[in-house]
Order: sequence, then C-alpha cells, then structure tokens
Amino acid sequence: MAFIELKQVSFFYPGKKEPVLNSVSHSFDKDGITAVVGPNGSGKTTLTKIMVGIAQPNSGEVFLDSLPLKKYSLAEIGRRIGYVFQNPSHQLFCTTVEEEIGFGLKHLGKEPEAVKKKVEFYLDYFELSVYKNVFPLRLSYGEKQRVAIAAVLANSPDFCILDEPTVGLDVYRKRLLENYLKKVVRLSSGLLIVSHDHNFVKRIADRVVRMENGQVQEVSG
Repeated sequence: MAFIELKQVSFFYPGKKEPVLNSVSHSFDKDGITAVVGPNGSGKTTLTKIMVGIAQPNSGEVFLDSLPLKKYSLAEIGRRIGYVFQNPSHQLFCTTVEEEIGFGLKHLGKEPEAVKKKVEFYLDYFELSVYKNVFPLRLSYGEKQRVAIAAVLANSPDFCILDEPTVGLDVYRKRLLENYLKKVVRLSSGLLIVSHDHNFVKRIADRVVRMENGQVQEVSG
C-alpha cells in the first residue's frame, strides 16, 4: 500500500498560464530510496511541497497512509514526514546548532537524557560538534545543510524528503550522507530525494522518477 499517493494533481502559480504540475498521479512507498530528477522548472520541488501540505493543489488530491492529506494538520504531517528545504536557512531558527538538532525531540516530549544522547550522535556523525554552540545561520551553506538534515533525521520520521541534499557538500560528506541515508532506510523509513547530482542518485536510489513539463515522464528501477 502506498504511503503517499497523488491523484490527478495540478498546480498553477498565480498569473501563470502553464501549470507547474499537470495532472500528476503517482505513489511513493516507504521501502527504499526514490530519487526525483528532471530539468529546472519541471515541478520537482513543487511536487514535494504539495506532498507535505506546504502548497495546496489547484485540483486533484494527495493521500497520506490512505487518508486525504487535508485531514491532517501540518504538525501531524510533520511528525510523519521529515522535510529538508532546498535552502536550509529557511528552516533553521534556534540559537545554537545543538538546540536545532534537539528541538523536535524535545517537542515530542522525549526524556532529556535521550535527547542529549541522540543530539550528540548526530553532532558527531555529521561532524558538527565543534559548532554545537554556534548560531546556525552563521554557518556556511554546506554546514547549514548538514544541520538541517541532522535535525530532520533525529526525529525518526516515517518518511523523509530531501530537496537537493548534496548541494554545498564535498565528496567526503556526500559519502557520509549516503551511508547514513542507507541506514535510515534499513530502519523502515522511506526516503525521497530531489537532486541534480546524477552520480549521487546513481549510487543511492532504488528507483528514479523523471519529471518534465510538470508531469512524470518515466520511472525506472
């Protein structure tokens, strides 16, 4: 059974004649890693924003675990689906890196010792320990990206969507991310990656969805 399903979803930006998404029907399961690829303007990021309720389709419907997405609050969707924006600065708001990674865990009511242990793990894994007391928005783009990814993964959502997660990461850190994402999937969390990084996609994706002109053109894998 599909975890996320889109049925005849279309989306127009105000004042635009052509739809960004044009009657898209596709389903995403929680098994493995799916990559969504395609040229700029093909609708990839808009598709993911609709999948998590940030944007609303002009027509069609989205389902989460067989229920219409509109039945869920944004907070409920956020507990089920982790989302990393293309620009990490848009989701960093805490005063320190340490607080940023632990924020969601505290909000979920986790015990302080459990939060501390998990935060320390992610600080170490993504090589962020030296920045734990730094204001996140003062970091470089690649460092912000690592903080945003760590903060989302720390909450152990059922499904993760990462929009261009390798931008700003060097080869070594791409490999670290790749290895960790594979671990995440083995723990039964589905994963969707929007990416122009063809080498990264080739190494990590179990299936590839190619979009063009607001439609799913091809699915492989």
